[in-house]
Amino acid sequence: MSESIAVLAPGGIGAPIAGLLTRAGHDVLVIDQWAEHVETMKTHGLHLIIGTKQKPEEEVTIPVRAVHLYEVAPLRPAFDVVFLTAKSYDTRWLTQFIAPSLADDGVLVSMQNSMNHEWIRPILGGGRDIACILTGGGELISPGNVWRNRSLEHPYYTLGELDGTSTPRLEKVARILGDAGKTKTAKNIVSAKWTKVIRNSQSAVASMCGRRSWELLDEQYGYVPTVAHITREAMEVGAASGYDLEPINGLTVEDLKRSPEEVARAITEDAKVGGSEGSMNHISQDLGRGRPTEVGYLNGLIAKKGRAVGIPTPACDAVVAIFDQLESGRLQPSLQNLDLLRARIESVARASR
Repeated sequence: MSESIAVLAPGGIGAPIAGLLTRAGHDVLVIDQWAEHVETMKTHGLHLIIGTKQKPEEEVTIPVRAVHLYEVAPLRPAFDVVFLTAKSYDTRWLTQFIAPSLADDGVLVSMQNSMNHEWIRPILGGGRDIACILTGGGELISPGNVWRNRSLEHPYYTLGELDGTSTPRLEKVARILGDAGKTKTAKNIVSAKWTKVIRNSQSAVASMCGRRSWELLDEQYGYVPTVAHITREAMEVGAASGYDLEPINGLTVEDLKRSPEEVARAITEDAKVGGSEGSMNHISQDLGRGRPTEVGYLNGLIAKKGRAVGIPTPACDAVVAIFDQLESGRLQPSLQNLDLLRARIESVARASR
């Protein structure tokens, strides 16, 4: 276990990785911009809850090596592996920040929700990063206190080289990450990342309503037909952009080839499986804390790629517009926002007739 490892921006996803890899004996440095989070970890260690909050399978405090951003350069590190676990909107500047500290043959692992390799590669150059898909979640409850909301037995990480090859470094990273949770590798990781974007693009709708998605499945809400507009756009844009469908969580490719309405419902029903009472998706967490969300890197990315291939994306455009109001405080999460979303979609549909 001689590899030098960094976990950069350790929140609900990165902090459990940092703690579990440290406990397994790896040489891990935890790097973050939130001063109070770093100071708490330095003084008290990282408190980690694993599983449900009500009946966690484990609750432990792990001593970790944590540093502020400004403390990295004097260390002159040469990291073999950097796990980048930041929000997508922080990807570019954090990649630029860590690039001088990456060993010549080191690798950056993007453990993020969007197609982050598209803005990592221009900074690092080709062949210096691999991608990861998460099939579990977490929450940074307070400084130095994190909740991993799935069991250690839950499949968590899927890694892949962007060119689809199987390489020694991919296997090495998979072995390392395996000490933080169940890990596998995949050949078509880029298409798998887009399939995850399709899944995550639905999350925004439940978050704008202030609910969990499966709480909206009753027909009275009209949630599934509304979300199906987003699902249809994401699938059409992905196909036109050259992405295949890949299995995701408990859904097979055949599940994802059904109608947009069926896919929207299947994704929603699958999201509840293995969940913990009180868990919120990452968009709801950000809204609740007054932080920017990743909607621009999910629904906004679908819309951007749609423009590039000539496919209209009125539903995703409407989601982005509503979240501009939510993030600025001009709107609050409410079921009324579902009506607002429908009205915006229908308005565009009428205008195009």
